Amino acid sequence: MADEPLVLGIETSCDETGVGIVRGTTLLADAIASSVDEHARFGGVVPEVASRAHLEAMVPTIERALKEAGVSARDLDGIAVTAGPGLAGALLVGVSAAKSYAYALGKPLYGVNHLASHICVDQLEHGPLPEPTMALLVSGGHSSLLLAPDITADVRPMGATIDDAAGEAFDKIARVLQLGFPGGPVIDRLAREGDPSAITFPRGLTGPRDAPYDFSFSGLKTSVARWIEAKRNAGEEVPVRDVAASFQEAVVDVLTRKAVRACKDEGVDHLMIGGGVAANSRLRALAQERCERAGIRLRVPRPGLCTDNGAMVAALGAEMVARNRPASDWELSADSSLPVTEPHVPGQSPAHHHDHDHVHEVAKDNLYS
Repeated sequence: MADEPLVLGIETSCDETGVGIVRGTTLLADAIASSVDEHARFGGVVPEVASRAHLEAMVPTIERALKEAGVSARDLDGIAVTAGPGLAGALLVGVSAAKSYAYALGKPLYGVNHLASHICVDQLEHGPLPEPTMALLVSGGHSSLLLAPDITADVRPMGATIDDAAGEAFDKIARVLQLGFPGGPVIDRLAREGDPSAITFPRGLTGPRDAPYDFSFSGLKTSVARWIEAKRNAGEEVPVRDVAASFQEAVVDVLTRKAVRACKDEGVDHLMIGGGVAANSRLRALAQERCERAGIRLRVPRPGLCTDNGAMVAALGAEMVARNRPASDWELSADSSLPVTEPHVPGQSPAHHHDHDHVHEVAKDNLYS
């Protein structure tokens, strides 16, 4: 175990400051500081609020992770950070912090892809990923089908959302139903008490001529909103639990149907599901049912590893070190639209470039305590 890479990962792509520490494929610490309550009154994530929250939480969260893992910062073999995609300002906080720590410690820096990290985190629970891996990633910002022959160097997009992501649709319908933010957990909870077949909502992009692996939830969102509006205009009570269950069923039906089809078409006998919406109980249940029927092994991390976290970044960073992938250099920048085809942003190791005086030494005084 001792010769496996010890990596700290920093995740700040949205509203959660995540710091994880991984040794090989073993999770040692997963510290998170969430600013979701600060965004709730706005009904969604406010980028400026998220960036400020990351600044305030960064050093305490890193210190908490190191203490939880029982390791010193000097013991680290590398520092990984989400370089994109995500909110530009939020990403910049994480990248700046990672550069500072890497510089102060003389450790290699790895700028990694947020989506590839969501796939790699499964190694912390179910062991090394099969190659290739078929992954369905569903979150507030992404609904993607990806084929990954090598999670550190080769990730191929099979399909993606052409409008609203699945998680975004959950939030918007929750807002229409006046359920608060975020919408995913509350809709999941209410749907368990509702009838998923009570209302027939549309399944987007499931026709014979539609793109087989792409997703569309905008039409579904509009259909549900109009159905609710019609009930209210007629003075009728909206059956919230049935609406939640029927809407949720429409989303997970499409997600699982397309994912299983992709596995069959590509000859891949397993499916990994990640991202925040992967915590949805109905998605997990229907995916398990359809995968068993198709002879496909399903891999889904526990809910805490599905949402954004530093552990997933550390997991991919550790894999980068283990496979001798090149570290990033000091020119690493936050890229809000970093394509999934770039699992990481390579370059020369920053440990060899200490002459760059533009790298801030923030928090250096705290590293050797």
